[in-house]
Amino acid sequence: MKPVAIVTGASRGIGRGIAIELARTHQVIGTFRGNLEAAESLRAETGCDVLASDISSAKDRALLIETVRGRYGRLDLLVNNAGITQRVRADVLEAGEVSFDEIVGTNLKGPHFLTQLAARWMLEQGSGRIAFITSISAYAASVNRAEYCMSKAALSMSVALWAARLAPHGIPVFEIRPGVIRTDMIKTVESLYEERIANGLVPQRRMGEPADIARAVRAIADGLLDYAAGQVLNLDGGFHLRTL
Repeated sequence: MKPVAIVTGASRGIGRGIAIELARTHQVIGTFRGNLEAAESLRAETGCDVLASDISSAKDRALLIETVRGRYGRLDLLVNNAGITQRVRADVLEAGEVSFDEIVGTNLKGPHFLTQLAARWMLEQGSGRIAFITSISAYAASVNRAEYCMSKAALSMSVALWAARLAPHGIPVFEIRPGVIRTDMIKTVESLYEERIANGLVPQRRMGEPADIARAVRAIADGLLDYAAGQVLNLDGGFHLRTL
């Protein structure tokens, strides 16, 4: 039987790229929240199992793990990818609590507590790997995306906590920090980012693609980074570099 991987938010963007890559070697269960058409096209393209799941919901998280356990009996890799950004970008002076609660529920609470369920299962079976997709927004402040930045900064700490807790049990946990990646999430500001990248925002002078992130997940899935528990992988074209 193939190893089993859950990829949350797999129907589009980075998650889709990861699911397509992992489907070559794994039985992938890809979650989606609202775009059934995109999820069905992923199933048709890759043979992935697709499940509707809102990871901000405790009920949905429990049902996801219960369903995977019932169908496949094991879990070898969890990729916490699902995330959302603001419906409307608003200055930190104006941004409200409704947006904050929505962002934090999906981007932080959801993956943190899904990992709790997965980690208990992996401890029971004696193996597994976990990857979190965070963002350069974990440390790069954007004053019109405050709640997004805070959710990703806190998620980075969640990674560290789970990595420290699970490393002694041979379950490595990793953080992948994408930079500016060409997805639906940045569609409205893509041309602005392209211009800034051309002017030096990203040292490698190109926007990232979902496949760039998928290759890092591949290395994790194949066990190539098993002695790097808690490692932060900056997949950002060098954005994180500080130069004079």
